[in-house]
Amino acid sequence: MMRKTLSMKSATLTEPTLQASPAIGIIEAAMVRKLRVRAIYNRTEMQFAPHILYTRHDDPFVDGVVMEREGKPPREIKLASFKLAGLTGLTLTTERFEPQAVFNPAEPRYEGCKLSMLKLEPTAVSAD
Repeated sequence: MMRKTLSMKSATLTEPTLQASPAIGIIEAAMVRKLRVRAIYNRTEMQFAPHILYTRHDDPFVDGVVMEREGKPPREIKLASFKLAGLTGLTLTTERFEPQAVFNPAEPRYEGCKLSMLKLEPTAVSAD
């Protein structure tokens, strides 16, 4: 008697697919309106200012500046990366933010994978 065997075929994708999700819509709306986002990440409640939405290994990520963690301001201002799949309870707040200098849109890690980015106003240069 012959035993049945299972075989697997790998699915071949012609191009990477990234389905639009409510989380992507919330992050994009926050960047357009420059509003903070409230979320839970790694069981920690926080508010952050999203600066860029991009893909890494075909997964969506958002880089932003944490403005409040567990109800307290952070000790230092720095850019943090969040995998969108790990953010729960994602909601817009009414609190506005200004783009932070720690964000550099020209970093090599963003090349060719940007989905959406915070619109930065050119800085005024004095003629002194």
